[in-house]
Amino acid sequence: MSSNADTIFALATPPGRGAIAILRLTGPGVDAALTALGAGGLTPRLASLRTLRHDGEMVDQALVLRFPGPNSYTGEDSAELHLHGGRAVIEAASRALIALEVRPAEPGEFTRRAFQNGRMDLAQAEAVADLIDAETSAQKSQALGQLDGALSAAYAGFRRDLLKALSLVEAEIDFPDEEVPDNLARTAGPVLDQLAADLRAALADSDRGRRVREGYRIVLIGETNAGKSSLFNVLTAREAAIVTPIAGTTRDVLDAELMIGGYAVTLSDTAGLRDSHDVVEAEGIRRARQRAEGADLRLWVRAPGVGQGDDPASAFAQADDLQILNKADLGAVMPANGIEALSLSTASGQGLSELHDWIAARLARDLSGADFPAVTRERHRRRLVEALAAVEAGRRALDLAPEMAGDDLRRAADALARVTGAIGVEDILGEVFSTFCIGK
Repeated sequence: MSSNADTIFALATPPGRGAIAILRLTGPGVDAALTALGAGGLTPRLASLRTLRHDGEMVDQALVLRFPGPNSYTGEDSAELHLHGGRAVIEAASRALIALEVRPAEPGEFTRRAFQNGRMDLAQAEAVADLIDAETSAQKSQALGQLDGALSAAYAGFRRDLLKALSLVEAEIDFPDEEVPDNLARTAGPVLDQLAADLRAALADSDRGRRVREGYRIVLIGETNAGKSSLFNVLTAREAAIVTPIAGTTRDVLDAELMIGGYAVTLSDTAGLRDSHDVVEAEGIRRARQRAEGADLRLWVRAPGVGQGDDPASAFAQADDLQILNKADLGAVMPANGIEALSLSTASGQGLSELHDWIAARLARDLSGADFPAVTRERHRRRLVEALAAVEAGRRALDLAPEMAGDDLRRAADALARVTGAIGVEDILGEVFSTFCIGK
């Protein structure tokens, strides 16, 4: 069990060989550990070159920085050892610290201490993890906005509205003999109506943050031999999928991670949809259908001379998807009604730049620009659902028995406060910090 009475350390740079390796320390024993290593008496926040020694042996020549609490990342006394990046140096420094009763940190323990010491709230702590994992400009911007407090401020605003309504309700209940206006509780109705509308809008937009953070899911669907795997290879710029003239070559879902227009995309090639008695191919088709149903966007690939009658993929294509009229160099395909279509040829390159631009525009439309900061985690979405249900229950009670509305509104306020950790944090700390890397 971790304790803030412990002094901890962790590697803050990627493991492996490198020019520089940084060990971070935090806790009440930081100054004692630095002094024992020969790096005592440091000027705060000024990098100083020191020869580190332990048990009479030289560990390394390192730049050492000291950050006194409470004005540090964790709010505690902290330090950094900027070492040479060889494995032997890192191991020697780690052994020395352990011998000085500085223990290795657990995942997320630095940021957990920052939260517990009031340096950030839970939503901001989650943003730290997202920022570390960010691989696209959109992921970075979303994480930075959350770290800056945008999401926390939105939830705080919701909670202020709740407390305003709750104060009106409780004033009438608690002070019935005082000079308060009649039906004071019912004046909370418009406040709750607007709050419920705001919560519904936030929930309607809740999938946007997940798509930015985890990747927008695009799935290629279509009959066998429509050219899905060829298109997959062109879009990924490598021969990731096997392409042959034999129908049913693709038997499983093949995924590739792309970046388009600054957004992370997971592109999936799937088995051609048709009736098959082959057990392996049938399983691939089942997986293709499952992946198509859960996609954010389906690219319905069609080609001249492929299939007879109705295309099985039409059952999965939605009005907001895109038809890819493939193999345009071999002939024309009649587009299905109601779904936008784009002609292209993977062989000649015709239409490929237009497809890339179309996807980039779709990503920008779906993932950017909203009034409410993006809900980045399932934990946040669950709290919004809880809060909305409680607000709606409180609004109904307000018209029937105002004294019953108070419990519902307090329940809603509690649900929103759990996002930032204002109350009831112990049961969710493990959920939040278990995904962190060591050293953060």
